[in-house]
Amino acid sequence: MAYGGPSRPWCSWFMPLSCVACIAVFVYTMYVNNCPKNLGEDRCVFHDHLGRFSFQPRSENSLFGPSTATLKKLGGLSRNLVVYDGEIYRFFSCMWLHANVIHLLTNSLAILFIGVKLEEDFGFLRIGLLYVLSGFGGGLLSCLHQDESQQTLQISVGASGALFGLLGASLSEIITNWTLYTNKCVSITMLILVIGVNMAIGFMPGIDNMAHIGGFVSGILLGFILLLRPQYGYVSGPYIAPGYELNHKKPKYQCHQKLLWVISVVVLFVWYTVALSKLYKGERVDLPLPSIDMSKELPSVGVTQQPSNNTHTNLPTN
Repeated sequence: MAYGGPSRPWCSWFMPLSCVACIAVFVYTMYVNNCPKNLGEDRCVFHDHLGRFSFQPRSENSLFGPSTATLKKLGGLSRNLVVYDGEIYRFFSCMWLHANVIHLLTNSLAILFIGVKLEEDFGFLRIGLLYVLSGFGGGLLSCLHQDESQQTLQISVGASGALFGLLGASLSEIITNWTLYTNKCVSITMLILVIGVNMAIGFMPGIDNMAHIGGFVSGILLGFILLLRPQYGYVSGPYIAPGYELNHKKPKYQCHQKLLWVISVVVLFVWYTVALSKLYKGERVDLPLPSIDMSKELPSVGVTQQPSNNTHTNLPTN
């Protein structure tokens, strides 16, 4: 019996449930935000239709969402809060928070289009672990990039780090399972194109591209670890026919799969260990990345204004 994967697709429920969770958390965020109570009904966007769930003024959140203070309260990612207040849970809670409606919709659609297919192929356990650990890797690099000496408090939110982890894992899955693909070049070219477009969007103002990169790198390594497929012709123990010569039985995984697995485990462990060490030592990582200045053409995404002192607080979305 040749084995190339499960005989039938897994039932995908983790990724759709994650999408529903992100929407539910956003609704709860707007409930906690309660713009009419804090700023007055006349300043809130769509108050007549949404009441308590109405959005902050466009001057604070241009794409319809809550205040920075609310996102901070509910678990937005901040270097100072993680390091000095010991709130490690923010590495994970930030993945379910979103800065505005547009941010929520784009990430929710990405979860469904990218995550569901992977979960059908590999099951909820491996994809769920990959999703969470990639989000952690994205949050880790995001924290390392934040400048703790700034007087303004930086809060980063969003599931994009985890989503870029799924993209990175899709790329490494093609590489490690290369012999199982028929249209190899087409598959990898299309995937690289999708990754390139999404990375380019990350250079726009207000986008936390460091979280994208951290999630993407983590996803590549985790893909080599979690998404191995047995090679064709592998026969598992229960299916060995009487008289079958075990000496001729194909190994479950090829040598390059095992080698990539070992290298990825070591590199991922070193990357997480070194990054956490630098974070708690107060060191900062600043990659020489290009940026696109579109402030005159497009409203800044996720930048809110504090009405009390007229200062701005950066709210990178990832």
